[in-house]
Amino acid sequence: MNRKQVASSYLNHLEKGDIENLLSLFTANALVDSPLYGMLPASEFYIKLNNDTENSELHLNGIFQDANSNQLALYFTYKWSLKNDMFVEFDVVDIIEFDAKNKISKLKIIYDTVVARKLKAKLME
Repeated sequence: MNRKQVASSYLNHLEKGDIENLLSLFTANALVDSPLYGMLPASEFYIKLNNDTENSELHLNGIFQDANSNQLALYFTYKWSLKNDMFVEFDVVDIIEFDAKNKISKLKIIYDTVVARKLKAKLME
């Protein structure tokens, strides 16, 4: 798969909560840097996210790639229903860093966490 295909597959698996296929897109030691969960190994991050999630709807707004870089940016809208019946919608930019085999080695998530942080805190109560 080329990088754009990997990015599209990533969004598809994320929306479905298909952790096994999602993680197959990552290197074994890949990291995810999330404003809500912190820096974690990808396997740990997606399990935590999945445990907090009732449902996800994602709408791709664009994929941006510099031909001279091993990075790609995904811009999408994330509609997140948490297991505590709370809901939040926000725009996200994921910066994906690839290895030489087009596996994701690092993913940095960028979004405004003001509402999401409050809802996640209620989930922990």
